[in-house]
Amino acid sequence: MKADIHPRYVQSEMRCACGNVIETRSTKPQILLGICNACHPFYTGQQKFVDTAGRVDKFQQRLAKTQAAQAAQAEANSKKKKA
Repeated sequence: MKADIHPRYVQSEMRCACGNVIETRSTKPQILLGICNACHPFYTGQQKFVDTAGRVDKFQQRLAKTQAAQAAQAEANSKKKKA
């Protein structure tokens, strides 16, 4: 097996748009999710019936949260690189 060709396997945290944080190991230090087992209807057992417009609005809100978290992470990474 060749040395120094594999990515680093580090402690990682997975952050969901609902606020749930899952600790795991990965090649990336932080992973941002749109939906997780704490908020997915299959795992919670709570089925929600909403109209189509409500679903679109809810998706857009979740997407905005995810994009805001990704932007904040990118900004924090750029500050680390500058320092």
